[in-house]
Amino acid sequence: MAVVAHDVHGPAGAPTVLLSSGLGGAAAFWKPQTEALVAAGWRVIAYDQRGTGRTGGTLPTPYSIAHMAGDVRELLDATQTARCHLVGHALGGLVGLQLALDAPGRVASLALVNAWSQPNPHSARCFDARLALLAAGGARAYCEAQPIFLYPADWCAAHPARVQAEVDHAVAHFPGADTMRARIAALRAFDIDAQLARIDVPVWVSAAQDDALVPWTCSQRLAAGLPRAELHRLPHGGHAHSVTRSEDFNTALLAFLAQHTTP
Repeated sequence: MAVVAHDVHGPAGAPTVLLSSGLGGAAAFWKPQTEALVAAGWRVIAYDQRGTGRTGGTLPTPYSIAHMAGDVRELLDATQTARCHLVGHALGGLVGLQLALDAPGRVASLALVNAWSQPNPHSARCFDARLALLAAGGARAYCEAQPIFLYPADWCAAHPARVQAEVDHAVAHFPGADTMRARIAALRAFDIDAQLARIDVPVWVSAAQDDALVPWTCSQRLAAGLPRAELHRLPHGGHAHSVTRSEDFNTALLAFLAQHTTP
């Protein structure tokens, strides 16, 4: 298969931060972080995951997080990147964890944003509801509900035009019901809780305590189970706090990265 569609920013000789998005899969999710990282001197790679965005295409059956980690390995090879600092949001964090298990030499550090190591019943209920919306109402119903899971209610109320524009863009670029179901099934099957001790790289675990989709205690469990992890908590910001609290998030992320490699 062809390498996933991607963008490379920043100086060619600098250490690399690879940005891996959540369920939406789009590189554009990381715009606030891309600008901050490049300004700080990092080389940045962001990509559209297979089945989504500019990459598109059909997915293997059954699809897994291991397939997604394999795409990242191919992307690192294609961009001549020996090792990266991988920053992953939710599903993208699972990709980073899997890559650290499958190819530890390719990972210098991990930054995991509202991620998890095993399924939990609350998130399962949320995904059941989202899949029911998709089945009953199609892409529009599914995408209209998406901000409820991503953002705090007060943030949505304060940014109605932005939220609606994101919804309309998501509908226009919806990858198809089969692809979305396969991606959700892959993240729901992910369980490496018993293998966390094998991931011996520095890890920054970032969680918002008002995340409506993934309980922040999943991040707490990750930090406790990983040998070299630190937990960063924000009381407010929702599942996508890298967007809603981007300044606070970027400051903490850059501080973590600077401890391990200075660009």
